[in-house]
Amino acid sequence: MFETLSPLAREAKAWPFEQARALLARVLRIRLSDQERDLAVALIDGGKADEAVKTLPALQAPVVFETGYGPSGLPHIGTFGEVARTTMVRAAFRALTDDAFSTRLIAFSDDMDGLRKVPPNVPNGELLAEDLGKPLTVVRDPFGEYDSFAAHNNARLRAFLDGFGFEYEFMSSTACYKSGRFDEALLTALARFDAIQKIMLPTLGEERRATYSPFLPISPRTGKVLQVPTLERHVDRGTIVFEDEDGTLTEIPVTGGQVKMQWKPDWGMRWTALGVDYEMSGKDLIDSVKASNQICKVLGGTPPEGFNYELFLDENNQKISKTKGNGLTMEDWLRYGAPESLAYYMFQSPKSAKRLYFDVIPKAADEYLQQLDAYPRQEPQQQLGNPVWHVHTGRPPQWGSPVSFSLLLNVVSAANASDKDILWGFLSRYIPGATPESQPLLDRLAGFAINYYEDFVRPNKQFRAPNERERAAMEDLLARLKALPADCQDAEAIQNEVYAAGKDAGFEPLRAWFQALYEVLLGQSQGPRFGSFAAIFGLDRTIALIEEKLAA
Repeated sequence: MFETLSPLAREAKAWPFEQARALLARVLRIRLSDQERDLAVALIDGGKADEAVKTLPALQAPVVFETGYGPSGLPHIGTFGEVARTTMVRAAFRALTDDAFSTRLIAFSDDMDGLRKVPPNVPNGELLAEDLGKPLTVVRDPFGEYDSFAAHNNARLRAFLDGFGFEYEFMSSTACYKSGRFDEALLTALARFDAIQKIMLPTLGEERRATYSPFLPISPRTGKVLQVPTLERHVDRGTIVFEDEDGTLTEIPVTGGQVKMQWKPDWGMRWTALGVDYEMSGKDLIDSVKASNQICKVLGGTPPEGFNYELFLDENNQKISKTKGNGLTMEDWLRYGAPESLAYYMFQSPKSAKRLYFDVIPKAADEYLQQLDAYPRQEPQQQLGNPVWHVHTGRPPQWGSPVSFSLLLNVVSAANASDKDILWGFLSRYIPGATPESQPLLDRLAGFAINYYEDFVRPNKQFRAPNERERAAMEDLLARLKALPADCQDAEAIQNEVYAAGKDAGFEPLRAWFQALYEVLLGQSQGPRFGSFAAIFGLDRTIALIEEKLAA
């Protein structure tokens, strides 16, 4: 699939390729001896990555990518971002290595955690309140659809990821603990209890230090995940002793799903047990990553490659919080924009904090379309830096949309189009032969534009009357447009007349002229090229619109 890209991928500047090169270096470093590594590098650099994998058995094990999900709440826009970005790195890694390495992406659900509080956005909160402290896979489903709250949210996660076409393997924390998959790592953690405590205790406050244990026993009596001290450790028996809620001293094994590790030790233990090679996380978890990296080493593992992305901000530049409910939800974005535009926004500058609010959607949509349009004309090296290569994992669609999102918004605004049939009346005239079936992306954008207009543009429209100079320029523009052929759909020819009318009226800069047109005609301060708008809206309708506003 990527056979011709390997030499180009080694020089590609896009951040997923930088991450892919660091990941490849890690894989070669931890799996091979110095001599084997020299051979592997020579083969890979020579375009023979498949031969390297065949020659060196240590390279045949899958390269493991992981993303984490906490099922105490529903999947959200941060979940999408982490899986989308990790998928971008995975695609870059495959291109870098000519697809010679097998790879896995594990979507890991931390569903054995105890429920600490009732989420504010679910029904039957009193039911959850009764189950506080129990593992999420035991907590009853407040929606009444699944065996547990975790099962409900895990199903939502899988449907969520499947809906976006992600390639992944779902993995449950509860299943891993109970099946024995983590047993070896848990017994190692028990044997190296003091070393883990040495890492963790300095990171805690005085009160928590006094009772902290990396093991959270599950009470045989109440079924709750307990945050209690470990009073005794028996490495030979693989057990710990703790005081249960009724004061009874209780001994249980650390294996078989009878304990859950605290989340930072759990993270490091999981990396070790699953052989995770790559996992990214938010900037707010930098200190947690450091601690988990140290624990991973204590347990005999090698911490994964990865980087910390910046967090998203709401309209007030405050960190987005699930609890506060500020910023955008997935449902919000998908009402007004395509998932491709969201993936594009996730690709851009992951190390920089960005606002994630409704007003970023039109710009993201149009930038995505511009990049998609440019892709076929670019040299292969440029294509690897184009965001659409990463949005579509190396296989961008051949066709985008002949009309921008912002232009659609202005046509909707001028025509008061309340449904796509009205909008397609204009589009099919502007693009002969175009139908929703032949232009599926344009059809989707039309629906998004109508939703965005109804919710954000229409309520904020503020028309104004033109001043004396603007009126004279618009009357001049009217005369110029009437002089064009009645059926003119040449956006460039119309745009030239708009420029000429503004220049002759002495507008400097011309931006002020275009702003006046949009404020007077559409009740908003900005828009796309006026010539393109008039060509789609129709020259006759544009003339009538100008006459109507001048007569008002």
